[in-house]
Amino acid sequence: MESTKKNFDFKQFMIDYALIVVVLIMIIFTGATRDNFISLINLSNLMGNVSVRFIIALGCAGCLIIRGTDLSAGRIVGLSALITGTLVQKPEYTSKFFDNLPDMPIFVPLLIVLVVCAFFGLINGLIVAYLHVPPFLATLGTQIMIYGINMLYSQNKPIGNFKNSFIKIGQGKLPIPGLNWVPYLGIIAAIVGILIWILFTKTRYGKYMYAIGGNEAAAEVSGVNVEKSKVKIFALAGLLYGLAGYLLTAKTGSVGPGSGQGYELEAIASATIGGVSTAGGQGTVPGILLGVFVFELLKNSLSFLGVSPDMTNVIQGIVIVIAVALDVRRTLVKK
Repeated sequence: MESTKKNFDFKQFMIDYALIVVVLIMIIFTGATRDNFISLINLSNLMGNVSVRFIIALGCAGCLIIRGTDLSAGRIVGLSALITGTLVQKPEYTSKFFDNLPDMPIFVPLLIVLVVCAFFGLINGLIVAYLHVPPFLATLGTQIMIYGINMLYSQNKPIGNFKNSFIKIGQGKLPIPGLNWVPYLGIIAAIVGILIWILFTKTRYGKYMYAIGGNEAAAEVSGVNVEKSKVKIFALAGLLYGLAGYLLTAKTGSVGPGSGQGYELEAIASATIGGVSTAGGQGTVPGILLGVFVFELLKNSLSFLGVSPDMTNVIQGIVIVIAVALDVRRTLVKK
């Protein structure tokens, strides 16, 4: 009787997880040669960076799972950051963006950016679903359009001087002994991650999403409203970008028209590293978190090793290409 057990294929394992293995080796080397790399301070900073990127990656992942993409993610994050920044400046600040803007609770700007960014996500969804424009081209067009809106809205000026209660969201940490290194951003991202995990795995929304990514024609025949589902997925992505932009503003303490630039590429790469296939139908929330964590650890390690920002960009670009190439190879092998 032939054994059903599969022998461990080391070569295949190295091909599938090459990037993660390389980053782990880099982490070990950095930890051994740089004193402050393995520390609660660095872990706290890393967690803050991962939190914002994780929320963005969750939005992009939904688009990737249905065999699409979203190149407008970074610019929508930037739009959210700019709108937030103009609405949370200190009331006594003499050079406020809006001179006569009354003081308002910090949750009001959040609601505003969630609605605005969900609207742009909705536009992406409508273009892709009903005009049948390929997601790459549709979101490339909205990316350029939104960047123009960002420049017009901000008047190409940096925006800062935010209220302390708002800054605390992005820079504050838990006031609990032993956990006072955990940023509020980490708690918010964990809650969002759990909610999206429930949405992806326990609801009809997730079932339809994976069905469309696996075989769109079969999903439509089985009764899935493909167009409506696509619109929902892109609208939710916009909502998540809005939240990420709000948190990014609180974290950085200032914003400008270039805020969020390139974040969509990092998000796509992170999701791909974490197992979200560009061929559609595959991807999990824990995997996305792992991918974001690995990608941010890579950047963190390079920073500690003294690699210049320009060279870091070169390495990040190589990682993105390799991540997608490995994903394409895995897809071809399965076929």
